[in-house]
Amino acid sequence: MQSGSIVNLHIARVKGTPPDPVDSARAVSAEGLEGDRSRNPRNLRQVLVMDKETLDRYGLEPGQVKENITVTGMDLSQATQGHVFFIGSSDNHVTLEVTGDCEPCQKMDALIPGLQKEIFGRRGILTVVLQGGEINIGDTIRLEP
Repeated sequence: MQSGSIVNLHIARVKGTPPDPVDSARAVSAEGLEGDRSRNPRNLRQVLVMDKETLDRYGLEPGQVKENITVTGMDLSQATQGHVFFIGSSDNHVTLEVTGDCEPCQKMDALIPGLQKEIFGRRGILTVVLQGGEINIGDTIRLEP
């Protein structure tokens, strides 16, 4: 088990536009984040989790790679399909199930030439919402098998 904290939250409302930074987001069970364009029960890419350390390594700002949740203090390379993120307090937590790595697309090269290849394997973790609730900046987040 490893844990960290949430340092940024973003809602991507309209495709092709920058996501909106928010202080809190409501996760809806089996659907995604309220107001986010990826909210869909059939979508295995409901919520994207990214670590700030990788963003810092490439000189990127939170939200720039379209992640919904930016965390610090976690090695996301340890997250594999079926693992679960627990967000918030133990008595009232949001749970997200890992569905896989987010493959970098050509949009990464639009940010920084060559980034698509360079960030491969570190582009973030895709998840679906198992148990909904409120997510806030500063919440703890832990990953368990």
